[in-house]
Amino acid sequence: MLQMAVRAEQRVGQPVLPGDVLLMPLQEGEQEEEENSALLALRVPSQTRLRMTCGPGLRQRGGSVLVTRSGILCHRIPVLYWVDSQQKRYVPVKGDHVIGIVTAKSGDVFKVDVGGSEQASLSYLAFEGATKRNRPNVQVGDLVYGQFVVANKDMEPELVCIDSCGRAVGMGVFGHEGLLFKVSLGLVRKLLAPQGEIIQELGKIYPFEIVIGMNGRIWVKAKTTQQTLIVANILEACEHMTAEQRKQVFAKFSDNMM
Repeated sequence: MLQMAVRAEQRVGQPVLPGDVLLMPLQEGEQEEEENSALLALRVPSQTRLRMTCGPGLRQRGGSVLVTRSGILCHRIPVLYWVDSQQKRYVPVKGDHVIGIVTAKSGDVFKVDVGGSEQASLSYLAFEGATKRNRPNVQVGDLVYGQFVVANKDMEPELVCIDSCGRAVGMGVFGHEGLLFKVSLGLVRKLLAPQGEIIQELGKIYPFEIVIGMNGRIWVKAKTTQQTLIVANILEACEHMTAEQRKQVFAKFSDNMM
């Protein structure tokens, strides 16, 4: 039986399943005819369609997009689509910023645990200002915040702690104090969402530093150990809170600070 396809913009915010087929968005101002609202996936529509940027959970297939994991279809302007799912293990994605733990030194390369199925490699030259004579001070057990430049099923994941201009821009070794804890990937996306206000609201109660990795790891540091633990517990609880429930919790802690 052939899979029926619908326009991607019509499924935003709705559950999707592996095997579902989505059509790429139409150019602005174009309308599809009513008789074509349930096109077969193998049929190419006549309208001009935008090129669609596929995030996790989606794969382009000709003029359509195939869903590869179950979850909620999400969209970000202009044409970025992805599936928000509660997967347990992180799968490295090129461009993702993650928190890793240095596990070993192997020649000129550090091995870093990023929570995936295999460890990532990190060259000693992938730090700002690093040269063959000026090596970075990285020890086993250190936390590093880096970005994937290689991440596919055929090659070992590779991290760097500099951007394309050779600058650290916040990446590198960090977190000699503070608390590292693991959360769901769904909560990470919720905290990093452009319209998300959780971190800003919480920062008004307890000033703190935070580093969020797309691999489900979060590092926080507040003024005291007690405040650090409170911030971590609140962040974890926010995953299942509504906006109204969150406001009530924040108001309670704010009153206690007075």
